[in-house]
Amino acid sequence: MTHTDHTPLAKPVSPGEIPDSAIAVINADGTVAAWTQAAERLVGYSAAEVVGRSAAHVLPPPEEARMASLFAEQRRAQSGWSGTAAVRHRDGHTLKMSLRVSLLWGQDAGTRWLVSVTDIGALSSEPANGPVRESLLAHAPIGIVVYDPQLRCTWVNDAMERHDGIPRDRRFGRRLKDSLPAVEAEALEVVMQQVLQSGTTMVHEYRAWPLSDGRREHAFSASFFCLQDADGTAMGVCSMTVDVTGNRRARERLAILSEASTRIGSTLDVMQTGQELAELAVPLLADHALVDLVESVPFGVEPAARIGTTSGRPPLLRRAGVASIDLGLLELPWVREEVIHAHPSSSFAVALRTGRSHLEPVLDTQTGPWVDHDPVRAQKVRDSGVHSLLVVPIRARRCVLGLALFGRSAEQTPFQEDDLLLAEELVTRTALSLDNALQYARERTAALTLQRDLLPHRVQGGAAVEVASRYVPADMDHGVGGDWFDVIELSGARVALVVGDVVGHGINAAATMGRLRTAVRTLADLDLPPDELLTHLDDTVRRLNDEDTDDTDQAPAVVGATCLYAVYDPVTRRCTMARAGHPPPLIVGAQGRVTVPDLPAGAPLGLGLGLVPFESVELELPEGSVLALYSDGLVESRDEDIDAGLRRLGAALAQPGASPEDMCSRVMETLRSHTPADDVTLLLARTRALEPTQVASWDLPNEPVTVTTARHLAARQLREWGLEPLVTPVESIVSELVTNAIRHGGGPSRLRLIQHRVLTCEVFDSNTGQPRPRHPHTLDEHGRGLQLVAQLSRRWGSRCATDGKVVWAEQDLPSSASAGDLPASRAPDSERPHMPPQALSP
Repeated sequence: MTHTDHTPLAKPVSPGEIPDSAIAVINADGTVAAWTQAAERLVGYSAAEVVGRSAAHVLPPPEEARMASLFAEQRRAQSGWSGTAAVRHRDGHTLKMSLRVSLLWGQDAGTRWLVSVTDIGALSSEPANGPVRESLLAHAPIGIVVYDPQLRCTWVNDAMERHDGIPRDRRFGRRLKDSLPAVEAEALEVVMQQVLQSGTTMVHEYRAWPLSDGRREHAFSASFFCLQDADGTAMGVCSMTVDVTGNRRARERLAILSEASTRIGSTLDVMQTGQELAELAVPLLADHALVDLVESVPFGVEPAARIGTTSGRPPLLRRAGVASIDLGLLELPWVREEVIHAHPSSSFAVALRTGRSHLEPVLDTQTGPWVDHDPVRAQKVRDSGVHSLLVVPIRARRCVLGLALFGRSAEQTPFQEDDLLLAEELVTRTALSLDNALQYARERTAALTLQRDLLPHRVQGGAAVEVASRYVPADMDHGVGGDWFDVIELSGARVALVVGDVVGHGINAAATMGRLRTAVRTLADLDLPPDELLTHLDDTVRRLNDEDTDDTDQAPAVVGATCLYAVYDPVTRRCTMARAGHPPPLIVGAQGRVTVPDLPAGAPLGLGLGLVPFESVELELPEGSVLALYSDGLVESRDEDIDAGLRRLGAALAQPGASPEDMCSRVMETLRSHTPADDVTLLLARTRALEPTQVASWDLPNEPVTVTTARHLAARQLREWGLEPLVTPVESIVSELVTNAIRHGGGPSRLRLIQHRVLTCEVFDSNTGQPRPRHPHTLDEHGRGLQLVAQLSRRWGSRCATDGKVVWAEQDLPSSASAGDLPASRAPDSERPHMPPQALSP
């Protein structure tokens, strides 16, 4: 070659079939030698899963694999083969592929096969080798060269020599600059380096004079693919070059396809997508274009896989797109959204029924059953001057979504086979966009049901409670509502129990519910008392109301919610709770007696009644008590008042000895005779109490020597519990926390150790200020204590306490002292071991 266009036109996408294909290199023995990212995306297998293995690994069952092997042997003497084949996806389903196999020669006279495949099974039912399913470039010879990471030629096919006239012996082991002009070689190698580094397929278009035809300039389009070995490392670059000289029509079609990628499917509106196809086709392909969709498609409903077979009548169509070079034709019967009745014997009905395209180079508008059936429409067609017609079914995943009709009137050249190919390519891209829109509609509907996942899938009460729950939405069609519940493990073996209810149903209520549940969890991490937590949650709801108001001149649309928040401590067996307009909890004793605690109602959240403070109530719950939290949908109905519902709930819960799970099931059975008007939520928690031997605490004077004493007390207790591996880190944690309590507190402090699922170390002091980690400078003597605590703990924090605060840190227990080895039940009071004299209740 003696000349090339100096302007590189490299891009990561490409016209035609080749760049969209998956590429693999197969050894002569049938094993995979190289793989591409496109191949992984298409069939699901990574390079690590296929390189070095037989290519039959991605073929269907053994019988078909053997047939494929036999066929390959028959074709080995030829330079290659193109057609269709079945390939197995990694998840098990079979893909129908358009396949092209090319023979490559190596420097050592060895051979390999380069396989290029494109998925056509999902969008077409055409015969295996029908002309309609051939790519625009399927019959063009493709020159193939494989380069190593140093960009030296290692493999080449015969077609490449026909492109540029360079024998393969002059290529092996050499770079492009050894056989091509420097400018061209540099441009191509820059592209190949980019492909090696990024793994992205790229295309480079250039012009040159090949040695085989030096009289005229040729135009080439070269596609470059990164080949990967088993560990995903780039092992080389494969170039596939097509001579597009003189193929003006093909290049025009490639430009149309390139434009289609940006103009078709700009929205998820199926009607708009149909109009985009029609407007693109006119005048680039046709003088008139119509796009008709099966009537259910504009409503987001996918038609049956085989339409028009049960009744014998084709389905109704709705016009989604219309375009014409004659603006006077953009009226009935061409208008959008018109309902179209296709005559059963027309080519339109046949295309709908079979899913196959129809080419009518010379349109007969004078005879035929469809002309007799609809003479008005036939006259319109005659008046338009349409003399040639294409009918292309719009197919996606074995379903015919509609038809695309293309006609010519001003353009005197009839439609040819390659015009049909281009039309099918355009319709295929449109079908993908339509299918995406339908999937979006389905996924949106499914998303409403999946809103239930905003609720916890599994609740655990830790060492504090045994829990069970139920949730039944009133909106059974969508499976969503505004109720929520949660169980949140807190420090010191405590647990928070939450039930809430957002006013309304549907996706908006569910979305608000998810936001409030997240807010409650965030506030719970701050270890706020229940009444303070509800106050902050009320502020959150009001802010959400303000943010959701689009028009600042209007009052915000009020979103109301109720909530009950309770915190249970298994060390003291005390439960603190508060509610914001929510029904009160029920407490079920060990003998089955049901009581309702006297708990102030509080105002619902988000109503702007924050002047009325929320109030907390603290109760002592005997071990084995069941705390029942629920939503009003469980006790209110159209048929009875709330008192009757409470009595019914209490009767269902009065089951001495029953597990919380069995109690939940019994309560749900009582709903069978009542249709809830609201969402039903039930959360049951059976209280547990820690053994006295699992807790040790000491009052500490406000003296410097106290730090050493506290370390010794903690170490001795850990050894008594058999937790020697924790002695060193816990001594350091105790030292830092007690030091801070003495330095910043104004009075005595208290150290407490709790052994439950984890080991918790707590230090109480009289200072209400919360600790803040500092970032000390290099020469600072203080400020690193909390950083050390954080490094030694699985987690740490602080919470408010009566007349002060508690700073705590947790340590994972050694495996021999895990929660599963702790006592599962408690002995009677008379048989329980007594606490050591120094142990005090906090």
